[in-house]
Amino acid sequence: FIHFYAGICSALKLTVPSHTVHGIEGQPLHLSVDYNFNATASEIQIIWLFERSRSDPKYLLGSVNQRVVPDLEYQNKFTLLPPNASLRINPLQLNDEGNYIVKVNVRGNGTIAASQKIQVAVDVPVTKPTVHTEPSSGVVEYIGNITLKCSVDRGTRVAYQWMKNGKHLHAGPNYTFS
Repeated sequence: FIHFYAGICSALKLTVPSHTVHGIEGQPLHLSVDYNFNATASEIQIIWLFERSRSDPKYLLGSVNQRVVPDLEYQNKFTLLPPNASLRINPLQLNDEGNYIVKVNVRGNGTIAASQKIQVAVDVPVTKPTVHTEPSSGVVEYIGNITLKCSVDRGTRVAYQWMKNGKHLHAGPNYTFS
């Protein structure tokens, strides 16, 4: 006789954003995480960790059956939003940029676990640009050159684009860019 044993597959599925999540410095950021499983659970544990490049992951907070245990160092900054595993960061700061790791353990007949990584980038709003003119008078008679220098005090991922009468300027005999 040949016996076939049907193994019960206890799958745990974690759903997280598949792209880098961008947040704004000083604002709250919500990392949305959903999970589902097809087993009977006596305990559900959620753990959040944070890792910056070339550093060990830090424990942020965790929960067992919706009772949250924060790391005291971060207890006012990170919030777990049961019943799902979503995390709220408030306020978001530049040094919060990195990878956030969520791990869910479900104990029933046995223990099943799943973890996912979410990459977070922190954007700093661009301040109003200032433009300096050389020569400072801005007056050039016929053959002289004028230099316009544009700068911003703060901001991430800044891109500069010069325009004249609403149209983009391109490098050529009359314009050079650096």
